[in-house]
Amino acid sequence: MSDLTDLSLAGARDALRRGDVTAAGLAQAYLDAAEAGAVLNAVVTPTPDLALQQAAAADERLAGGDAPDLCGIPIGVKDLFCTKGVRSQAGSKILDGFRPEYESTVTDRLFADGAVMTGKLNMDEFAMGSSNETSTYGPVVNPWRAKGSNADLTPGGSSGGSAAAVAAGLCLAALGTDTGGSIRQPAAFTGIVGIKPTYGRVSRWGIVAFASSLDQAGPMTRDVRDAAILLRAMCGHDPKDSTSAPRGVPDFEAMLEDGVAGRVIGVPREYRMDGMPDEIEALWRRGMDMLRDAGATMRDISLPHTKYALPAYYVIAPAEASSNLARYDGVRFGHRAALSQGDGITDLYEKTRAEGFGPEVQRRVMVGTYVLSAGFYDAYYNRARKVRALIKRDFEQVFEDGVDAILTPTTPSAAFPLGAMADADPIRMYLNDVFTVTVNLAGLPGISVPAGLDAAGLPLGLQLIGKPWEEGALLSAAHALEARAGFAARPDRWW
Repeated sequence: MSDLTDLSLAGARDALRRGDVTAAGLAQAYLDAAEAGAVLNAVVTPTPDLALQQAAAADERLAGGDAPDLCGIPIGVKDLFCTKGVRSQAGSKILDGFRPEYESTVTDRLFADGAVMTGKLNMDEFAMGSSNETSTYGPVVNPWRAKGSNADLTPGGSSGGSAAAVAAGLCLAALGTDTGGSIRQPAAFTGIVGIKPTYGRVSRWGIVAFASSLDQAGPMTRDVRDAAILLRAMCGHDPKDSTSAPRGVPDFEAMLEDGVAGRVIGVPREYRMDGMPDEIEALWRRGMDMLRDAGATMRDISLPHTKYALPAYYVIAPAEASSNLARYDGVRFGHRAALSQGDGITDLYEKTRAEGFGPEVQRRVMVGTYVLSAGFYDAYYNRARKVRALIKRDFEQVFEDGVDAILTPTTPSAAFPLGAMADADPIRMYLNDVFTVTVNLAGLPGISVPAGLDAAGLPLGLQLIGKPWEEGALLSAAHALEARAGFAARPDRWW
C-alpha cells in the first residue's frame, strides 16, 4: 500500500474495514506526519496518548464488525472546540492553560463514531482573522509555495491550522468553524474542500463563541466525498444548543451522484467587482463551463444588497464578539494579570484583558462596544441588522425564482505572503471575506471546491451557495464541479 497519509477519508475507511490497515497504524502514521510537519505550526497540541487509546478502541470495534464511517479515522480539531482534558485556548493567551471538563457536542459525536483525534489545530485568536497571524501560538505556514519562491504564505483564516494540516497530510480531515468565511477561504488558499453548513445544522455547544448568530462548524477535507462523510457525523439536533435545528440528517454521501443535470445555477452580477484579478474571473468562467458540461443551466442573477454585506458583517460580528468576550476577566480560568498594591477588581479586568487579548481582538471588541453603545446603536447595529435582513431576502427571492445553487469565486486572490498586510489598513485584510460573508449573514450553506492554479502555481477555489438545509444537493453539485475540474495538485513537500 502507498503512504498511509496519501489516503482519502473514504479510502482509509474502506481500507480499515477490509483489514488492510489498522487504526493504530493509521494513527501512528499521522502522528509521525504531524511531528515531521512541525515547521508549519498547524498542530499546536499533539495528543498522541489519546490518539493511540482511541485507535485501539477503534480496532476492537472494527474487529467486531461495529464500524461507523469514522471508526479509526485520524482527525485534527480546531482549537476553538472544547475537548475534555485537552488544552483548548481558542488561540488566545487569555485562555492560557484552559482544559475543559466537558466535550463539545461535535467532538463527542465524532468520538462516539470512533474518530481518532491526533491533535488540536492552530487558528486566529477567537477566530478573528483571515490569515492565521493573530494566534497566540504564532502564524501557520501554508504548505504551498509560489513557483520559484521560498516565501512563507498564509493558509488563510481563521481555520488556517485545519486547512494547512489537511493540505499537508498531517491529518485525514479536520474540524473548522466559519463565521464570515473561516472554513471556505482557507480551504481555497490550500487547495482543499471546506463546507459551511446551514446555520443550526451543526451544534455550537462547546465551541468557543465569536459571533453567535453567524458561527457554524463544518468539515475541511481533501475532497467532496470526504466532506459528505464527515458532515453527516457532525450534524443532528442538540437540545443543549437553542439554535440547533430539529431536522433529520440525510446520507450526504449517497446523494453525491445526483449531479446537477437539469438544475439552474445562478451567477450573481454583483460579484464581478472592480479590481478582480483576471485569473479569478477566468476561473469563474471555467466553473460555469464545467457546470454546463455537467448538465446545469447557468442564469445571470442579481443580489442587489451584496455591496453592503461586508460593512454590515463588520458591525454585527464585532458587536456579538464584544458581548461574548466580556466573560473573560481573569477571575475563574485562564490568564490573570498580576496586580499592584491598591488595585481593585476593575484593575484586574482591565489589566487581564489588555494582556490576554491580542490587537485584532481588542480592535473588534472596541468596535463592537462602540456600535452597541447608547447613541450609536440605531445608527450602526440596528441598521446593520436591517441590511442583513435585506441580504437574506435577496437570496430567498433568487431561490424562489427557480435557482437551485449559486456559483461565485471563493476568494479575491490566491494565498498572499505572511506579514504582507501587517502594516496595512485592517480593511484590506477584511476584504478577503468579500465573497463569503453574505452566506453567513443569510445563514445559508456554502462550499469551496479547489478548481485550478494561478500563474504562480497556487490553488484557487470556487464557491457554491445552496438553499437552506439542502447540503445534500449542494454537495452533489460540488461533486460534479470537482469531477470536471480534476484538481489533483498537492503542495511540494519542502518541510
